[in-house]
Amino acid sequence: MSQVPSNLLYTKEHEWVEVLSDTKVRIGITHFAQEQLGDIVFVELPKPGAVIKADESIGSVESVKTVSDIFSPVSGTVAAVNDALETEPEQVNASPYGDGWMAEVDISGPEALNGLLKAAEYEALIG
Repeated sequence: MSQVPSNLLYTKEHEWVEVLSDTKVRIGITHFAQEQLGDIVFVELPKPGAVIKADESIGSVESVKTVSDIFSPVSGTVAAVNDALETEPEQVNASPYGDGWMAEVDISGPEALNGLLKAAEYEALIG
């Protein structure tokens, strides 16, 4: 069974959002997503300073099975990325909600989170 932390928000495309403040969030892919992908061997992340839009690709995750886009759950500006994933992409498998985070994004405010799924809704989605 996949892990779905209750303190996070989710997308139907299997990304998670951790609210760090009213104007900053951290994003990554869910335990379910990394399980479906298998062993992750490469992660492509956006550059800090990049302006991103919700539901658009901001990078990709490559596993031994496939390559999958990372879709931004929010619109905003990339404040930071997890550079450790360049040399340790397996952190996404080992700790998708911890050391495997992907980017921090500056958002306009809490309204940028409208439309994201709560944990119970995401659990229902993945069954």
